[in-house]
Amino acid sequence: MLADITSWINSNPYACIIILTFIPALELRASIPYGILVAKLPWFVVSPVAIIANIALGPVIYFLLDQFLHLFLRIKPIRRFWDRMIIRTQKKVEPLVKTYGIIGLSIFIGIPLPGSGVYSGAIGGYLLGFKRWQFYLCTVIGVLIAGIVVTAAVMSGSEAFKFLFIKKV
Repeated sequence: MLADITSWINSNPYACIIILTFIPALELRASIPYGILVAKLPWFVVSPVAIIANIALGPVIYFLLDQFLHLFLRIKPIRRFWDRMIIRTQKKVEPLVKTYGIIGLSIFIGIPLPGSGVYSGAIGGYLLGFKRWQFYLCTVIGVLIAGIVVTAAVMSGSEAFKFLFIKKV
């Protein structure tokens, strides 16, 4: 069964791009480089697939937070993890949101660094009382920013970072 799944993923690089995009710590920060550099697909196909998948992820996460969070927080290990994650996310998101509102959360989602993205943005937006439509707008803007930044970095990256690997004779 595992071999069937592996062969299916290997034969369908777009499925792998979508799966990578849905993984919390990776999102499109990993799926775009995978699609362009590993799967050797054109950037103008990879980027829209990853961006659309990442945008679609936002409403799902926000809905799950809104509907099921209270049930999961009854379990002590999940509650402890949640409390640690909340403190970390609030410290990162709150200053931007207080200063810039919707644009602040969009920028937080759009910064393609670990600890930011749709998952953290959904938690931050939920905790800070964003309405669904506000969070969805932030998701679209932020994911577009991240998609453009990551695509540009990947497309220029191999040449831009060669100086780091030049061997001195």
